[in-house]
Amino acid sequence: MEIRPWQATPDGIALTVRLTPKGGRDGIDGVEMLSDGRPVLKARVRAAPSEGEANDALCRLIAKAIGVPARDVALVAGATARIKRLAISGDGAALIAALEKIGAPR
Repeated sequence: MEIRPWQATPDGIALTVRLTPKGGRDGIDGVEMLSDGRPVLKARVRAAPSEGEANDALCRLIAKAIGVPARDVALVAGATARIKRLAISGDGAALIAALEKIGAPR
């Protein structure tokens, strides 16, 4: 079984993301392992990392990619760090299935 950067929670899923702000485009670049062995979903946004703009853009990007309203995606840790933790509300199985599609190696 592959290690994934998301885990089911009682009200949805928790997702670990490595964000690149000012990345030239908004997009998801798949799953990678950090040097400490933790898996992350790599994402980039055009927004600058000031006043939470990049964090907001990340939440919108993830919501659009997995087909949920932006209000269902919340930043719960890592507001000023590259590694962020998101909580996504909804049906855990459906959310994981959507993440499996976008997180698959290209």
